[in-house]
Amino acid sequence: MAGLTQHVIQRGNNRSEMFRCDDDYEFFLAALGYASKREDVDVHSYALMKNHIHALVTPQRAGGVSLAMQTIGRLYVLYFNRRYGRTGGLFDGRYRSFIIDTESYWFTCMRYVELNPVRAGIVLRAQDYRWSSYAGNAFGVPNRLLTAHWLYLALGDSPSTRQRQWREICGDALDEWQLAQVRHAVRKGGALGRVVIDPPSVDCEP
Repeated sequence: MAGLTQHVIQRGNNRSEMFRCDDDYEFFLAALGYASKREDVDVHSYALMKNHIHALVTPQRAGGVSLAMQTIGRLYVLYFNRRYGRTGGLFDGRYRSFIIDTESYWFTCMRYVELNPVRAGIVLRAQDYRWSSYAGNAFGVPNRLLTAHWLYLALGDSPSTRQRQWREICGDALDEWQLAQVRHAVRKGGALGRVVIDPPSVDCEP
């Protein structure tokens, strides 16, 4: 749906590795940049993990996210298969996504995405992970992939103020209730902000 932010998740087939070296991450980000510009999709945040990816995106026209993910799939799977001498699919079926329809959950989701490497125990500080957007949003490290959402822009009247505010927001880890809400939406789809669940019933995953 045009104008509404979506949290997009794509996993490797049978949770297999999607990235094996730095070049793989670089190629995927280049494909993401190409596809998002081609299909009019704004990228607000992302985290590339070994066997899955998360991204917060807003399509500017109907069907933009689907078309962008198709383009990324064609480019990246062809690259990956050629590089590693393999054939067949790389992804675990179609990507998953859900719409974020409240302001508070927009920030919850963006924190969920950018703090993923910390929750997974890969790094102690989010800014130390090369393959996420945190350094761009929190410290102003140049990142041509990113387009600031109006909610992020509302954090302050200057880049430095917004970055400081975002660092403060991300200073505390998401609590179990917030994690459960996001994970439920990831599995069930729909719109985050309308989901009501019992947190203990949700399995933990990054």
